Amino acid sequence: MLENVTVRFNKCFKASNECKKRYRVLMGGAGSGKSVNVAQDFIIKLMSPNNHGANLLVVRKVEQSNRNSTFAELTSAAARICKKQLSNVWEIKESSMEMRCRINGNRIIFCGFNDLRQREKIKSINFPAGKLTWIWIEEATELSENDIEILDDRLRGDLENDNLYYQITLTFNPVSSRHWIKKRYFDVVSDDVYTHHSTYLDNDFIDKAFHRRMEMRKKFDPEGYRVYALGEWGAQEGLILTNFTVCNFDNNFDSMVVGQDFGFNHANAIVLVGFRDGQVYVCDELYQYAKDTSELISLAEGRFDKNILMICDSAEPDRIKMWRRAGYNAIPAYKGAGSVMAQIDYLKQRKIFIAPMCDNLIKELQAWRWRTDNNGELTDTPVDVFDDAIAALRYAISGNLRDEGISFLK
Repeated sequence: MLENVTVRFNKCFKASNECKKRYRVLMGGAGSGKSVNVAQDFIIKLMSPNNHGANLLVVRKVEQSNRNSTFAELTSAAARICKKQLSNVWEIKESSMEMRCRINGNRIIFCGFNDLRQREKIKSINFPAGKLTWIWIEEATELSENDIEILDDRLRGDLENDNLYYQITLTFNPVSSRHWIKKRYFDVVSDDVYTHHSTYLDNDFIDKAFHRRMEMRKKFDPEGYRVYALGEWGAQEGLILTNFTVCNFDNNFDSMVVGQDFGFNHANAIVLVGFRDGQVYVCDELYQYAKDTSELISLAEGRFDKNILMICDSAEPDRIKMWRRAGYNAIPAYKGAGSVMAQIDYLKQRKIFIAPMCDNLIKELQAWRWRTDNNGELTDTPVDVFDDAIAALRYAISGNLRDEGISFLK
């Protein structure tokens, strides 16, 4: 059993962690620390001998999205808290994404909510000991209001342990002010609802480089900063691409290409893109800050087929040479006057399907907007900050433009 455990929390989440209302709704901007906090909060509560009989269900729209988000957050939290005693306190099954606390038998399981089969599976969930008491829905804006109703119905019946209570926790970055979550939880006053708002400014553990990136966005993209950084409700007006769908798909394509936008202080982004029947499929992404080229090449090893054409940012030919020496078929993207607008036009005319694991591209697209002029009117120039994965996607499709005979002025 653990003794003298010290856990670092952001003080802004104290009331949230103590809340026992049925609906705990946490929205916030990027880097606010809300998901890290929720993960630590659940690990500590599930480890407590006083909470025997508690079990947690963790939900994202697409089941496999949990692996690199909620499952990673919860296992990391358990490792931080338990340190060398981790294996004595937690049984963690990587392949099936399950966690069991050896102290009291409390469990954590993960699921998706993407189809009828998964919805029916939720209705039959049971645990060897205790009941389903807590549900954590990450990226809650991905789910429908009816999805929440189905989950809410699972929290019922008498609890033998008086310390326990039923609760649904929703965490998300805000999107449109017309979203049902705002109407249901933020526009009403209810004794059953607790809402919380946080930003990177509340996070005592965020790095200084992140602060600088947010200040850059504040300068060049005030509306994007308001939604992405300050976590305020946004509007759909001014978004550049809305014709994308996040979903799973098979990998049988007519052709494939890799796009790469170089970065260090801003992200170095690599995306794997497939084409089928004229539509665009983004299959994978590698998105890293503060990594040199040799480190990125190591991270990419085995993840991207070296025989596939890799179209890179042409501004750094030395980096392209390093990728070529590593065996990749890397070439510079062709740029010229009007190339960005031509790439945007190409993407607008197609359906874009994005694998759920491409979290960073999805977040960038949800915030990518046209610049506004001094009168607040939209211009034809996109905001060019926090668009690293988008730039990689544009490079990936740039070869198709040349194949179609579209050229640009140098």
